[in-house]
Amino acid sequence: MREPYKATFPEGSTVRVIRRSALEKFARYWAYHHKLLPEQMEFGGVTAIVKEVTFYHGGDQLYVLENLPGIWNEPCLEPLRPETYHEHDLH
Repeated sequence: MREPYKATFPEGSTVRVIRRSALEKFARYWAYHHKLLPEQMEFGGVTAIVKEVTFYHGGDQLYVLENLPGIWNEPCLEPLRPETYHEHDLH
């Protein structure tokens, strides 16, 4: 069981936003807090650095990413695999 209120992706870590089709599916079915904004869809597949981590009541992880709009729910992010890391992906 995951430790409550412990971020999967700590501040300063690099993550990848899930692909656009997965973001669209998440947006269709997510019925709770912090729904995705239309402008967030443009960032599917983009890598970014975690700027801030907060938690919704109950422990849902919420992320602010450097240079990307909105608040991101944890299911919208995935770890960046070291073998696919490219410095130019960060911006």
